[in-house]
Amino acid sequence: MRLTSFTDYGLRMLMRMASQPGQGFSTAELAAEFRLSRNHLTKIMQRLARAGLVETRRGAGGGAFLRMPAENIRLGDVVTLLEQGQALVECFGDGGGDCTIDGRCRLKARLRQAEAIFLDDLNRTTLADIALPAQTAA
Repeated sequence: MRLTSFTDYGLRMLMRMASQPGQGFSTAELAAEFRLSRNHLTKIMQRLARAGLVETRRGAGGGAFLRMPAENIRLGDVVTLLEQGQALVECFGDGGGDCTIDGRCRLKARLRQAEAIFLDDLNRTTLADIALPAQTAA
């Protein structure tokens, strides 16, 4: 399975935020730290905020903060959220795609099972388990 860059970047952002849960992070800071597009990170942050994983505050002392302890955020749930709308294979998408063997395919059920096992396994890990170690001054 290959995750989208949207999910990859979202996980990186959350890992960083979990390393210092009381600190607010701007998308500009995170974009600079990870050398990624600020515009792209803003879209990810908006999805995380709509889902209730992060809270964003404006002004001095603002930024994005985790809305709950990192121990309560399961990775499989985050991946499911961020991969929303990205079907593992074409036939899993809305309308089933243009598959010519639909109804006879024995692979589809195996792929659904593998996807469920993958997400269940990720849900054994929390964001706290993968938080980035604190950076030390050089």
